[in-house]
Amino acid sequence: MMHDTRVRRFVGKFLIYLFLIIVCFLAFLPFLWMVRSSFMELKQMYKVPTEWIPNPLTFENFASAITETGMFNYLLNTVFIVAMNILGTVLTASMAAYAFARLNWKGRDVMFVLLLSSMMLPGAVTMVPVYVGWSRLGGIDTYWPLILPAYLGGGAYNIFLLRQFMKGIPHELDEAATIDGAGKVRIFFNIIIPLTKASIVVVAMFCFMGVWNDFMGPLLYINSESKYTVSISLQSLQGSYSSRWNLIMAASAIVVLPCVVVFLLGQKHIIGGIAISGIKG
Repeated sequence: MMHDTRVRRFVGKFLIYLFLIIVCFLAFLPFLWMVRSSFMELKQMYKVPTEWIPNPLTFENFASAITETGMFNYLLNTVFIVAMNILGTVLTASMAAYAFARLNWKGRDVMFVLLLSSMMLPGAVTMVPVYVGWSRLGGIDTYWPLILPAYLGGGAYNIFLLRQFMKGIPHELDEAATIDGAGKVRIFFNIIIPLTKASIVVVAMFCFMGVWNDFMGPLLYINSESKYTVSISLQSLQGSYSSRWNLIMAASAIVVLPCVVVFLLGQKHIIGGIAISGIKG
């Protein structure tokens, strides 16, 4: 009886893992297709039967994607926007989270509920009025609409994530620092921020992913081609280089690679930071 139970458990786990492996492979297949195509000549992409290993292996597609399409300039534009967003988000979201988690002030809980309720509002609802507002402020075809909102709180979810983590830090640390003469600002920068490093890394990574892959924002506010981001440039490549899919695949690989690298380097922080922030407070 015990032997039969072990066999059933083994078969059940085997089938589950087999199913997960198949699903992961199917999810990974488009990425694999993009990578193999980026190293191929155009005629090799359409060979039948399909060749999965490039032969010959060529790097000319990447050079062409950078030099011919202006991808290097688009990458610089995107890196600038991403860096400014990460700086603003980490700074203002952590400050707001500190106020909600560690300071006592009238109406704090009501304001926090209102902040969370803003997450339920679809972006499509605010798209038109926000665009009209930036248009009247002269922000069209500038980076201000893509950067300035990060310095006005950093987003409700980021504040919530950091606030949950900060609530788990013992208040005795604040009290001990206050006895030693430290003010709120010093406590924030010297005690809270170092202890919240894991969640800050998670917020920075989410910010990087969101801004790097943002398509709608640049599409709405950027008109000059010289100010395009990588997400907009990829869309324009499909029209300008529709007959050179190997070049488009190389450009796509260049855009995807930073996200993959950031995720692989920080996946431990993502899992740990979310787990800890979710069980505290």
